[in-house]
Amino acid sequence: MDELIHFGQTALGLIRDVLPIAVILIGFQVLILRRPIQNPLRVGLGLVMVLLGLALFLEGLELALFPLGRLMAEQLTAPAFLFGEGTEAILEFSWSDYIWVYLFAAAIGFATTVAEPALIAVSIKANQVSGGTITVNGLRFAVAVGVAFGVALGAFRIVTGTPLHWYIITGYVVVIIQTVFAPRAIIPLAYDSGGVTTSTVTVPLVAALGLGLAETIPGRSPLLDGFGLIAFASLFPMISVMAYAQISAWRTRRVREANSSSSDNL
Repeated sequence: MDELIHFGQTALGLIRDVLPIAVILIGFQVLILRRPIQNPLRVGLGLVMVLLGLALFLEGLELALFPLGRLMAEQLTAPAFLFGEGTEAILEFSWSDYIWVYLFAAAIGFATTVAEPALIAVSIKANQVSGGTITVNGLRFAVAVGVAFGVALGAFRIVTGTPLHWYIITGYVVVIIQTVFAPRAIIPLAYDSGGVTTSTVTVPLVAALGLGLAETIPGRSPLLDGFGLIAFASLFPMISVMAYAQISAWRTRRVREANSSSSDNL
């Protein structure tokens, strides 16, 4: 019964959040453009399905994904797991003791990004606009690799307690340098790729992982160290997508040079 009440409260909150969007869209269509809404029944049914889907998704996050992410962080940083049974507390530790944490963070970052609906939509549109030059899976995996590396590096930052701005500033310096040398056609898409990763699937799990790590690692503050993983997940896809384009352009040049040299020899 409590779950049903909580679900109803979530649905009511979503109605309050989504209603202004629907009012703006319908208002512009009717009052500004002065065009009738085609298939109003279909539009209304679609809005209801969107609300129901979002409510179920948010409820699933609260019941499963958030607790699971925090539970995995707690178990991976437990003294009994790191140093063997019978260890109740960690007095001294090294960053190398948390190798499984980094691997888990990378796996979570990769898996959630591949399943991200926003990234799938952007990849499909990029494939259509580029005439197939940018493949759907190629872009998705390039972004996923960037998120995986970023989340793993963010977990390393939490473990070591080093300042967040060192990593972010260095990362954006790399982005600026890559922007100079990367193919111009990929730069806007690479910049957008950083934003689409921080959406409905990635953010809840990554945020839960960061807070779980900060709460269980000795000497770390959930407020100061638990947040910041989303910044890594937004930054490193820009680097990986531009690197993917640069490698593809380099391979294309190599093939062209090899073909031209072979034709000259003939």
